[in-house]
Amino acid sequence: MNGFLSPRRAGLMVLAALSGCTMIPDYKRPALPVASTWPQGPAYHAAAPGQIGTAASDLGWREFFVDQRLQALIALAVRENRDLRSAAYAVVQAQGQYRVQHASLFPQIGSTGQAIYQAPSSHAGLSFAPGLDAGRSGQPYSDGRVFKFYQAGIGFSSYEIDLFGRIRSLSREAADQVLSQAASERSLLISVISQVATTYVAWLADAEQLKVTEQTLASQKETLRLTQAGFDHGEANQLTLRQVETQVEQAAANHAQYQRQVAQDENELVLLVGAPLPANLPAPAPFGQQTILADLPAGVPSDLLDRRPDIQSAEFSLLSANDDIGAARAAFFPRLTLTASDGVSSLQFRNLFTQGATTFGINPQIQIPLLTWGQNEGTLQASKALRNQRMEAYEKAIQTAFHEVSDALTARATYLDQARQLDALVASSADAYRLARMRFDAGVDSYLSTLDAQRTLYGAQQSRISVHEARYQNLITVYRALGGGWTERTVPPGRVAATATQKG
Repeated sequence: MNGFLSPRRAGLMVLAALSGCTMIPDYKRPALPVASTWPQGPAYHAAAPGQIGTAASDLGWREFFVDQRLQALIALAVRENRDLRSAAYAVVQAQGQYRVQHASLFPQIGSTGQAIYQAPSSHAGLSFAPGLDAGRSGQPYSDGRVFKFYQAGIGFSSYEIDLFGRIRSLSREAADQVLSQAASERSLLISVISQVATTYVAWLADAEQLKVTEQTLASQKETLRLTQAGFDHGEANQLTLRQVETQVEQAAANHAQYQRQVAQDENELVLLVGAPLPANLPAPAPFGQQTILADLPAGVPSDLLDRRPDIQSAEFSLLSANDDIGAARAAFFPRLTLTASDGVSSLQFRNLFTQGATTFGINPQIQIPLLTWGQNEGTLQASKALRNQRMEAYEKAIQTAFHEVSDALTARATYLDQARQLDALVASSADAYRLARMRFDAGVDSYLSTLDAQRTLYGAQQSRISVHEARYQNLITVYRALGGGWTERTVPPGRVAATATQKG
């Protein structure tokens, strides 16, 4: 047989070649449904003192979040968060479904064995011709009335030879669903890490608000004590006393509010982490020192296609719908199924495994769709509509990402400008309060000026904390919007951080 192919091998090669064909449409990534550059204008000017060279998607969260307490909370959330656990199981489920579907490409081989013992009724009037029992010529079955038959074999049944790629298309569809689910898990991981960090910054900010309020309340209580003493001795009027009491009551109400917010922030952290907060957590870094403060390079909008897992998930979902069209197209063509077996059979068990007991069977079957009353046409129509729906969802995911990054870049610059102005406002308000208090203590001015100055200072302090909180949270938003947070350590240079399959 040198230089020639056996008929069996040639047949297998033909079947393999035929089964490699599919009717999946060629995939071409849709055009970017957003502008090719980020918005420009005064709100987008460079805001941070410096810029790092690592893309956000390659920057590990341990390098971005430098607060050790926050790092410990994130690590705990990655391990304990119930949404992340559920997403991980969803990936495993999708992998299992892919294995089930992919297995249809191969015959399901199994072995069987059976024994039959059958005795006819004594009134059946049956007689058996001589020689039916190979071991007893001229005699009925072994005991004269019991029919015995033994059989064993190995084979497969109803194996579809994938001539037009229907099963292969379904297998690719399941594979793309696995990739989509895995990308969704990474997207959820980024979201959970961002939520933990954002809530942690809110907790620190509310703690700062509580601290400022306590200081203000203590100062106002002392002022109230002195004013009450002056009123009792006729040195202060009742209006001044009531004005001071008003400030104390307002500060006390704010104190209760921030106590509540700090406790609620802690409860939110427990929910996001997925477990009670350990008592041995590292001490928190000072407010504002939770992340690196340098700008993250935004790149160009098209970079989001490979950086954002949610966009990758939408594209893999689009690819799976495109694969389904191939399966729907293949349904218009004939299906060839094959059943085959090889084994032994005998009327006597002792002869079951002899050479003469060998038997085999093969049963090819073809199904040709002639009149399906529009079923195949409807399936193809539904598949194309699903593909179009997921294309719109993919483009909407890109537009949403573009919007998030644009807003984050705007806030990155304006929050820093606003924070600088409020820092100056607090400094000026503190000096104004100091001067007003000196004039009141000297009897030059009424307490109303001091009251207004103190109220202005307290409001400026509150606003400064709120703006700094928004600024630090915006840094986290920029990191998340650019695809950062899916990896714990920074990806080495030259290695692709996140990949998306692009076919066609």
